[in-house]
Amino acid sequence: MPLYDYRCANGHNFEARHGFNDPAPACPVCAEANVQRVIMSAPGVMQGMNANVSKNASKAELQSKWGEEAPKLREKLVSKLGEEAVNKHAPTLNTKYD
Repeated sequence: MPLYDYRCANGHNFEARHGFNDPAPACPVCAEANVQRVIMSAPGVMQGMNANVSKNASKAELQSKWGEEAPKLREKLVSKLGEEAVNKHAPTLNTKYD
């Protein structure tokens, strides 16, 4: 079950763990039923080159990840800028990394 952050009408902040469709609980400090869910922090989501590569990745692991991501990046750039622009400004994306 997810952990949610709440603030009651009296200004108390608290956390509650409950199901997604469950109603918001009353404040545990003052029993106020008028509570509002708040976002205290946002989770970090890593995508692309940063995903699934550790800080201590070897050169081979980084080259492998680049080999996976370069064709995807090239495809996106070609769809937005065109083949000629990618060949001119990003020629390293034309290299095969196997």
